[in-house]
Amino acid sequence: MQILVTGGAGFIGSHLCKKLLENGDTVYCVDNLISGSKHNIEALMQNPRFIFINHDVIQSLNIDVEIDQMYHLASPASPNHHSKISYHALALETMLVNTTGTLELLNLAKKHDAQFLFASTSEIYGDPEVHPQPETYQGSVHTTGPRSVYDEAKRFGETIISYFWREHNVNARIVRIFNTYGPNMLVEDKRMIVNFILQALADKPLTVYGDGSQSRSLCYVSDTVEGLMRLMNYPDTSQEIVNIGAQEEHTVLEYAHMIKKLTNSKSEIVMSEQLPEDDPKQRQPDIAKAKKLLNWEPTVTLEHGLQKTIEYFQDRTKN
Repeated sequence: MQILVTGGAGFIGSHLCKKLLENGDTVYCVDNLISGSKHNIEALMQNPRFIFINHDVIQSLNIDVEIDQMYHLASPASPNHHSKISYHALALETMLVNTTGTLELLNLAKKHDAQFLFASTSEIYGDPEVHPQPETYQGSVHTTGPRSVYDEAKRFGETIISYFWREHNVNARIVRIFNTYGPNMLVEDKRMIVNFILQALADKPLTVYGDGSQSRSLCYVSDTVEGLMRLMNYPDTSQEIVNIGAQEEHTVLEYAHMIKKLTNSKSEIVMSEQLPEDDPKQRQPDIAKAKKLLNWEPTVTLEHGLQKTIEYFQDRTKN
């Protein structure tokens, strides 16, 4: 198949491109590299079935081959205020890629009669009052808060998708991705796992925001990619909205201790600043729908996934 992946040089996108190539597909990777990295796709560039297109998807994309499937993953995704590639630092770009960009790509999908998948996020649930969060939960979101440039853009992206499947019969589906980790995360991303690993490897203090009691459930990237591909390819998935994420929940402080142990680090664990505004206290998906519709659930253990991620950053920090 001919498959277009936006955000294909990003963290999850690069793993998706690699898996699609392994399946024998031809992949058109579209990325403007504002939060993606050419390093993530260097090895893929040697494959003649991998075509990289440096393009901002808020502009119309002219492509002269028939596209069978489109995965729309393009968007800054880091919530860290200190990261230059976070959706705070790239606020306007984040809003536009998830709204104007989504509209442009849906028109392209309609033209090609292509299947379409929109990568939404667990952030659309906001700071949830329901735990774990099922797809039917409408969320508790601060519409003008600092995180709204991402949360509300994704929510409106979902609205655009639903309009196109109702009014234009576009074969589209929405995946709400929960916290994902693994190789190809960028150092500049400054997410919790990246920060903890880099600090631990350097024997620097592991910085925990707030009191560390806020909880997260982390899904290894290969499991997330498998979920995306099943949602695209399984029967009866058009117009479906599905959570993809892990259910094993731990506090931020527990993750700090795990990484310190796995790296044999001498680092201290220090409590630092207050939590960022609107930072959710709990985040865990209800994945009953993914299990039933896609026969999907995570298979990579947390310890194995963390070890693979630590090994990746050990190699990166050597170079």
